[in-house]
Amino acid sequence: MNSNRPTNLDLTTIELPLPAKASILHRISGVILFVAVAFMLCALDASLESAESFADFKAGFDNGLVKFITWGILSALGYHFVAGIKHLLMDMGIGESKEGGRTGAIITLAAGVIVIVLAGVWVW
Repeated sequence: MNSNRPTNLDLTTIELPLPAKASILHRISGVILFVAVAFMLCALDASLESAESFADFKAGFDNGLVKFITWGILSALGYHFVAGIKHLLMDMGIGESKEGGRTGAIITLAAGVIVIVLAGVWVW
């Protein structure tokens, strides 16, 4: 075994390319959506119990924390959707080069920011 090989175990010193950062954000948004499904199903169940429970559920959206959580879920959904479209385009052979990957990551991040801002405007 070659003992002179470089070892860099400090992950903070590694500079990831932009497509890698976009891909990591896509995975993180997927995990957030996976966890959020449990909360959304509980909220749906609570809202469908009766007319009073729906009124209570609707009144809960006046709370700033509930609006923030809703915005976070919508932001994760929006970014995951945009990045998913980028992956579908890559599956069709569009943007598979190094330059195409960087351009796709820039477009994905820009569209994600636009969707997140629009979700914030809609929630608040």
